[in-house]
Amino acid sequence: MDRPRRVIVVDAGPLYAYVDSDDESHTASKALLTSYPGVLVVPTLVITEVVYLIGTRLGARAEVRFLGDLASGAFDIDPVHPADWLYMADLVARYRNLPLGTTDASVVACAQRRGTHVIATTDRRHFGVVRSRTGTAFTLLP
Repeated sequence: MDRPRRVIVVDAGPLYAYVDSDDESHTASKALLTSYPGVLVVPTLVITEVVYLIGTRLGARAEVRFLGDLASGAFDIDPVHPADWLYMADLVARYRNLPLGTTDASVVACAQRRGTHVIATTDRRHFGVVRSRTGTAFTLLP
């Protein structure tokens, strides 16, 4: 019998740090993203945030390389599902004092739908506060 594969939902921080060798989280993020033994799920809204950061901070060449990484199949790209939008709106409203924001809410919605409590993020301030629908804290890596 096959064992279920472990799933981790990846936020923008580790993806950006993976590309930017000067980022303080580069080494830990690169290690996680290149050696995680399960499925690395990236919500589509996260990709939008990452390519903006890479393009504006590191330039088109780095952005093109990152897009190549996405095309290689290293990540499972996850679109926002129709049922996610209202849940994301609820999260943005509930955590408006952080503020959480739509992209971070999409990470939480994706994790809920994929049945994981593991999120790769460098954003401990937001994701350290947010809880799952059952009230469980997320495990944050790296």
